[in-house]
Amino acid sequence: MEKLEQLYEGKAKKVYKTSDPELYIVDYKDDATAFNGLKKGTISGKGSINNRVTNHLMKLLEKSGIPTHFVKELSERETLVKKVTIVPLEVIVRNIAAGSLAKRLGIEEGVRMKSTVIEYCYKDDALGDPMINEYHILAMEFATKDELDKIADYSLRINKILTDYLADLGIELVDFKLEFGKTTDGTIVLADEISPDTCRFWDSATGKKLDKDRFRRDLGDVESAYQEIMKRLMGE
Repeated sequence: MEKLEQLYEGKAKKVYKTSDPELYIVDYKDDATAFNGLKKGTISGKGSINNRVTNHLMKLLEKSGIPTHFVKELSERETLVKKVTIVPLEVIVRNIAAGSLAKRLGIEEGVRMKSTVIEYCYKDDALGDPMINEYHILAMEFATKDELDKIADYSLRINKILTDYLADLGIELVDFKLEFGKTTDGTIVLADEISPDTCRFWDSATGKKLDKDRFRRDLGDVESAYQEIMKRLMGE
């Protein structure tokens, strides 16, 4: 498999074409950003941890019947994935009030929601990824009704699988962001990543934050929090 030219560079990853038109290589970076790129920094080893944690969780989800873009881990930082067209939505799944939801609705952080909440944001950095609802999504043709129903169904199933899995490891899955893509034949699959960058992980016993909030909020111990997640998930 030959790595060809770079297609895209985002805040956390680079994407490359390969000699197979249906496969891309994702290369994870140590760069860290928050607040739509207003805060920037570096978290040493983050790229490697996020790559390996994402692949570990993608394989877990595949075994449970969730289709993903994952093909093969190539190295500590690089992974081979299926070529997909990203659906321009961030799907935020919330179990416990935290972050923007707590602020927006005046709920104390840490309050468990009576039921799981799904929120959608339109993926557009220039607009600040504004929150939208199903009516916007259908009106703007970001996804069809069937595609959106499938995305919502997958998101809730992913939440159940990951919540149960992480609970056994002493980790509370507070909330997380998902992205989905369409393969060449139109199949909806989970794409992007599942990592301490995109999830809020709290220690079940102490409530310690083990995710990017340590960077966002200048809490310190950022690298060790990322390493702790990999250690609990993969024993490393």
